[in-house]
Amino acid sequence: MDVMPLLLLVAGSAAVAGAARRTPVPAPLLLVAVGLVVAYLPGVPDYTLDPHVVLPLLLPPLLYTSAVDSSYLDLRAQLRPVALLSVGYVLFATFAVGWVAYLIVPGLPLTAALVLGAVVAPPDAVAATAVARRVGLPSRITTILQGESLLNDATAITAYKVALAAAVGEGATWAGGVQEFLVAAFGGVGVGLVLMAPLHWLRTHLREALLQNTLSLLIPFVAYGVAEQLHASGVLAVVTVALYLGHRAWEVDFATRLQEEAVWKMVAFVLESAVFALIGLQLPVVLRGLGAYRGADAAWYALVVFLVVVVVRFVWVYPSAFVPRLLRRVREREENPTWRGAMVTAWAGMRGVVSLAIAFSIPLTVHGGAPFPQRNMILFLTFTTVIGTLVVQGLTLPPLIRVLKFPGRDPRAATLAEANAQAQASLAAERRLEELLADERNALPPPLADRLRAVLERRRNAVWERLGQTNPVTGESVDDTYRRLSRDMISAERAVFVRLRDGRYIDDEMLRTLLRRLDLEEAAAYREAA
Repeated sequence: MDVMPLLLLVAGSAAVAGAARRTPVPAPLLLVAVGLVVAYLPGVPDYTLDPHVVLPLLLPPLLYTSAVDSSYLDLRAQLRPVALLSVGYVLFATFAVGWVAYLIVPGLPLTAALVLGAVVAPPDAVAATAVARRVGLPSRITTILQGESLLNDATAITAYKVALAAAVGEGATWAGGVQEFLVAAFGGVGVGLVLMAPLHWLRTHLREALLQNTLSLLIPFVAYGVAEQLHASGVLAVVTVALYLGHRAWEVDFATRLQEEAVWKMVAFVLESAVFALIGLQLPVVLRGLGAYRGADAAWYALVVFLVVVVVRFVWVYPSAFVPRLLRRVREREENPTWRGAMVTAWAGMRGVVSLAIAFSIPLTVHGGAPFPQRNMILFLTFTTVIGTLVVQGLTLPPLIRVLKFPGRDPRAATLAEANAQAQASLAAERRLEELLADERNALPPPLADRLRAVLERRRNAVWERLGQTNPVTGESVDDTYRRLSRDMISAERAVFVRLRDGRYIDDEMLRTLLRRLDLEEAAAYREAA
């Protein structure tokens, strides 16, 4: 197996994603654009999406890292709109897009058209999360979009399996489709509920952070694999486990949390970058299979399907946002939606690599050995829809949000809330400290006891100091000044340690120990001011 193309893909996509952080262009769009260009450079190998790799190896960790950072409480509060989008909208889009494709593409059977509808129905979890982070959407809209993107893949994959069974001649029925959907949905959640407590127990009882983080990397694959073996939804199993573990993350050792955050940030960065680059690199593969449909006809079909995908989301989002308000219970339990929020929710419907991976999993033949009807056209329409939504909606979403002038989050109010929470926690810690020091078994020399009190006081005051004015001389905020002074002091210490090592007064092992201690001090100083 030649690993060089894989290494080039990872290195190149990471470099482009890093460069995108210095430009106003969102990283997903730049990665797709570069992938499109690179695909036609001489000597570049074909990067064919293998659904047997993408779905079980890329989807679980991407879903896990997004779900574990989501708020279970916020998702529960927005369960109705999330369910309407992740289930209702996906099924509605499947039928609407499938019906239009059946009408406009010659020779495309309705069953195959419904396969296309299911493939392009779900907005992509990676694209939605990446854009939401970049543009800073209001918390309620962000929660709804993230919740939808976490759950809609399960609906789409199940709908795809039902439509595919009918298309290849396996005699699928409406009753069978509903049954398969219910088994996948409840089975996936059930597997997640069964696994989440034992996995959490194992995490909290492993004594080494290295072992705990190794387990963390395995968890999404275990949940997905077990569910799929039982013909349940691996997507829902991963999301269920991740939400539970994220909600109970405070019970894990601090060293594990610090390492886990760094590890998963790296994993998410590499996978997200590679995923969007792969989308652009698929163009030659898709066009080669298009055959006689190249030209104006193919472009027309692609434009119509793209427009239907965009319009259908508006047709679903606005009624689903406002019609339930007719029910008194909904009015009492949920805040009022706004037309601006519905506009952003409807426009934030970018498709991604999951749609392409599902499309590439369409078999080449049906029962009897005949070719799958219009398979290459379905691949082409999926590709153009993914690219169209990423480019058109991805580029215009940030300016749309600026034009709509969403009220931003009040940083002063957030700091006050944080300061109040810290004050209550510090008061409890202070009482506990005095109780411990009153016990003879916990006797400490006065300087060390005073040091514990000073650390507590510094942590309590750090948040309040953020509300102060900027430095009139340098223009720096209190945070920036604190960080700068702390880093300069630590840099001076670090230079001395290195000089002592170079002079052979201490060895490298002692140097690493001293530098790690300084690294932790610097991290603590940064967090106190952040």
